[in-house]
Amino acid sequence: QVQLVESGGGLVQAGGSLRLSCAASGRTFSVLAMGWFRQAPGKEREFVAGPQWNAVVTNYADSVKGRFTFSRDNAKNTVYLQMNSLKPEDTALYYCAASGRKVGGAYKYDYWGQGTQVTVSS
Repeated sequence: QVQLVESGGGLVQAGGSLRLSCAASGRTFSVLAMGWFRQAPGKEREFVAGPQWNAVVTNYADSVKGRFTFSRDNAKNTVYLQMNSLKPEDTALYYCAASGRKVGGAYKYDYWGQGTQVTVSS
């Protein structure tokens, strides 16, 4: 099993910044990739940022491109999400996820953290 713990969420005014962190523990040798997702109230969970199938290029949701930056520290089994120019529509519960396999060439995320709340006030 892989355990994921997110941190860094909070309340911020529109235009502000936050940096989320996610630390993995347990069977981290089995992890192929880690990514970020979010779920706003009344909406489905959506992908935010994470590696492409080749683990070289990072994919971003169109809504966050140019504002959010994904990074990782392999030595610490930790990934980060730097969020700048935050907007009220970024308000959501942000989840970190880990993948230990691919399905159809894409990472299948099987492990999930508890989430960290990000609230952006207008």
